[in-house]
Amino acid sequence: MAAENVLEFTDANFEVDVLGADVPVLVDFWATWCAPCRMLAPTIDGLAADFAGKAKVGKVNVDENSTISAKYGIRSIPTMMIFKGGQMVDQAVGVQSKEALAALITKHI
Repeated sequence: MAAENVLEFTDANFEVDVLGADVPVLVDFWATWCAPCRMLAPTIDGLAADFAGKAKVGKVNVDENSTISAKYGIRSIPTMMIFKGGQMVDQAVGVQSKEALAALITKHI
């Protein structure tokens, strides 16, 4: 599914792995049937490699993790959210450039 540095976030691990993280976390809300999500996957993989050690990058499959998707009001995918200190601090909806997402992450490091 994803590159080595891309984490998989679920309803079960979201609180610990995302909200409890000591670094900013980019969460990509996606689904396997979503063509724009598949287009964005190489960008997410690249960001995970670029920010290794400085930020976490991971994905939430909205079909398999409806609790966390509903909690954050995900209505359109792909939706990327930045979490820091247990709070959602930024977001972007739709396919974004690697540069735009990198700037979003960098702003919170």
